[in-house]
Amino acid sequence: MRQSLATATCFVSLLATLSGGVAETVQSRGNSDFSSTCQEISQAISSASGFHWQGLDLLYIKDVGHWATSSSDQAACSVEPGTAEDVAAILQIVAKNKTPFAVKGAGHASNPGFSSTPGVQIAMYRFSGVTYHADQGVAEVGTGLIWDNVYSALEPYGVNVVGGRVTGVGVAGFTLGGGYSWKTNQYGLTVDNLTGFELVLPNGTVTTVTQDSYPDLFFGLKGGFNNFGIVTKFNLTTHTQTEVWGGLITITQDQLDKVNDATVKFSKTVTDPKAQVLPTYNFVLGQPGVSLLLFYDSPTPPAGIFDDYLAIPSFTKDVKTRTFLDLVKVAPANATGGQRGIFHTVSLFDYTDKIMDAVLNETKFWGSRLSLKTGTFISYDVEPFLSSIFSHAPEGSSAFPPSRSKGLLPLNIYYAWLLDIADEDMYEAARQSADHLTKVVLGEGQDVADAALYGNYAIFDTPMERIYGDNLPKLKALKAQYDPDNVMGLAGGWKF
Repeated sequence: MRQSLATATCFVSLLATLSGGVAETVQSRGNSDFSSTCQEISQAISSASGFHWQGLDLLYIKDVGHWATSSSDQAACSVEPGTAEDVAAILQIVAKNKTPFAVKGAGHASNPGFSSTPGVQIAMYRFSGVTYHADQGVAEVGTGLIWDNVYSALEPYGVNVVGGRVTGVGVAGFTLGGGYSWKTNQYGLTVDNLTGFELVLPNGTVTTVTQDSYPDLFFGLKGGFNNFGIVTKFNLTTHTQTEVWGGLITITQDQLDKVNDATVKFSKTVTDPKAQVLPTYNFVLGQPGVSLLLFYDSPTPPAGIFDDYLAIPSFTKDVKTRTFLDLVKVAPANATGGQRGIFHTVSLFDYTDKIMDAVLNETKFWGSRLSLKTGTFISYDVEPFLSSIFSHAPEGSSAFPPSRSKGLLPLNIYYAWLLDIADEDMYEAARQSADHLTKVVLGEGQDVADAALYGNYAIFDTPMERIYGDNLPKLKALKAQYDPDNVMGLAGGWKF
């Protein structure tokens, strides 16, 4: 029986609710090992901030919660700083007491422990401002937002920034990791569109980081995640935004060869930087299918660019001229929230018939097997960008990518499941699938054996060399300079 993506993902969400995946059991008081640190923080912060002990407090549950429940932990307490000065006070206290902590923007990280902790959970929600400086062509954006908030705030001004492609994705981790966007073909990664940061250094100093003030930190923060302190604001270059054309098409298993063919042709022949596609191969409810996002950064696309996709018989189709924000919201990206999950990735240079066949085969192979281990959503995102995407900024201008000689296309592997007993099986499956797809890509003559992997997609045990390449020694030295006591080492994430 044919099912639309919307129907399937609603069913998946219901499974998560029935399994108790949305909120896990919490205790009534903070971990005694960290209670003194929590108490000290509660007394040090100003009235602009909020503090919550571990327990059934809904704000505590929000603070520690993540899109993937496997990324959450039960912190001894949570704190929502409202000023950079309060962030500084918190950092100084956890540093003095050597208490583990975590920094969470919107909580979309899939790697366990990267933005969660048994110690002090710092939730950045109160950094929620968006200020447009028309004279500078810059938007000042708080790190507690999701991209939906940013697009909504900028829409009245007819401008936009280079940010996330689907609803619910946080500004902070996305930006600090690199940032592949609907606008990347035109303007590069999100890090290529940064003009400054408000940063709280590990020693508690609040500073503004720009190319002029701290060129070394400006380099390190662009792809270097949370190694150099806690970012409270980003300054992002704005670009004129009209209505766009695009939307979501769901396609059933009998038509997937046509999707493969259209994707290879699009990847090899379409050079218009305003045009993008995002075909996602999903195994849901016992069968494969594709949810296809089309995007053109203008109210009407030129004739012919998307014809091969539009000619494929579809189960649902919602493609039209609309606002940018409406397009971002069209895909049900939050439907698998409240379940366990993991990402992994493969980097490649372009898509071929054999690579697309392998993606479809992996969807079927792992979908059928992992469904037996409470897997609910086995997904492979195909992202065919232009090869010129890294040319929008100079070589050596950012921690990621480590080389800009040729654009890397990040294929995203995403698995969602219900029970923690399946965690290791899912992690190992993601590794095996990435390894297999890498061999296929190598077999197609693409030299990606040492190609940088995108940190926002890479699984937690990926070697740092695979993300940062030749930049790693420089980043380690930078970390030692600005964080000699390794305060940020008390938090999770990719660590130099």
